[in-house]
Amino acid sequence: MVRALVQRAALPPQATPSGPLLPSTQPLRLRNTSLTLLPVATPGRRQLRLRPRRDTSMTDLDISSTTSSADEADRIARTALTLLTEPCHPTLWSMTQQDGAQATLDRLLTGDIPDAKLRTAVTVATRRGDVRRLAHAVWRHAQRLGARLVVPGDSEWPGQINDLTQLKPAAERPTAINTAPPLCLWVRGERLLSEAFSQSVAIVGARSATAYGLQVSADVASGLAARGWSIVSGGAFGVEAAAHRGALAARGLTISVLACGIDRPFPVGNSAMFDRIIADGLLVSPWPLGAEPLRHRFAIRNRLLATAAGTVLVEAAARSGAVQTVSRALDLGRAAMVVPGPVTSALSTGCHHFLRAHAGARVVTSAADVITELSRTSR
Repeated sequence: MVRALVQRAALPPQATPSGPLLPSTQPLRLRNTSLTLLPVATPGRRQLRLRPRRDTSMTDLDISSTTSSADEADRIARTALTLLTEPCHPTLWSMTQQDGAQATLDRLLTGDIPDAKLRTAVTVATRRGDVRRLAHAVWRHAQRLGARLVVPGDSEWPGQINDLTQLKPAAERPTAINTAPPLCLWVRGERLLSEAFSQSVAIVGARSATAYGLQVSADVASGLAARGWSIVSGGAFGVEAAAHRGALAARGLTISVLACGIDRPFPVGNSAMFDRIIADGLLVSPWPLGAEPLRHRFAIRNRLLATAAGTVLVEAAARSGAVQTVSRALDLGRAAMVVPGPVTSALSTGCHHFLRAHAGARVVTSAADVITELSRTSR
């Protein structure tokens, strides 16, 4: 059990800003927990995916080849790195790109880190226990859950996420520097992540949405899904849940990018919706299994949403994370679109201010408008 492994590693049962840890809750009990890791051939490398174990000999695993073993070691090293600090750290991304995940992990664990703040965070995290041992525990939990880990170089990796390297880190908030691409993405669902992201639109907005906002979000998402576009959002109450449900109602594809582990999608009040997304779409997260939805993680998650082909803002207060998402979309050269609202509504303030402040933002009121703007931006 993951819980027992965490307790033996003497780790506290909560997440901290310096690195997410597994919670003390029991992992999900699945009817078929006998899962094993099989290599699947992909261009350039072999991607490890999870499949139910058959009653056959160990020769069926075929994981003794050099390529497969190296891939598994790389993925476990990336898992360990995400346990040491928050995802999307530019220094960690650069080190991994240059030296590889295993060498980077070795450097971090020996204190060979050029970034002083990162070095401090890693030092604190390693005092809690053996990070490699914990990474293996996360890996086994993923096997039981039926999740998979997608890394750069896999055919399933969504290439547009790499555009996050265009963002300039800031220093006004602790997570403002986390603007790089993630080292890996945990995924639940059968659809290919790269295909799902290749033609995608993010829809974001207020959690406390009005009936108007919920209706517009669902209608736009449904119209786009019916035309073959994937709907990307964060799974929150309000606008985001309405967008997911609109896509599902149209029998389209929707992706929920979480600010926590994919074994504990948040909020729990949307559990039934998340189950449908797993069945017909994708749950995605750069955080390892067990990571809690801490407040500072949503800003990092929002930057991932902004890598879709365009972002639609539906209802937002003056200070809203959704406004930051559409702002990052504009920074990335994506289509930044806003649905106007009643001038009497406080939830129109953020939308209207964004339109006034950014000449590149466009007003949209329907799925047809969104497609028109996406076509204009792609030219």
